[in-house]
Amino acid sequence: MARSSSTSLSYVAVTGIDHVSVPVADLGRAAAFYDAVLATLGLSRRKERPGAIGYGPATRAAPVFWILDRAREGSAGPGTGLHVSFEAADRSSVAAFHATALRHGGKDAGAPGLRPQYTQPFYGAYVLDLDGFKIEAVCRGPE
Repeated sequence: MARSSSTSLSYVAVTGIDHVSVPVADLGRAAAFYDAVLATLGLSRRKERPGAIGYGPATRAAPVFWILDRAREGSAGPGTGLHVSFEAADRSSVAAFHATALRHGGKDAGAPGLRPQYTQPFYGAYVLDLDGFKIEAVCRGPE
């Protein structure tokens, strides 16, 4: 999105999504899983409050991914329609994401590799987290 002024132009990258939240059955267990898995992509805990933990890059104050305690009745649950894709810097980060997730109790939903059916370049891996949500790491850079 471009912003103009009388003297210069500056550009602000807008991805269209500010953050994503998913409910989890056991916040402590999910936090241990995501602490390890998201660290492979350069994401760490950015904010914590009762019943919620937010993750993001060190370059951004606001979290981009939240896990929320699913203790409330009527909270959302995992399903086949939701999947969250995390950006990876390179293919080795995709592999580390996948391997770390499996070591921490995630289930394989697609090993690291090229996906020619998707918009190229695309190198990704998929896992189901501890609550059954499909998460992905993708590298869109050539290697």
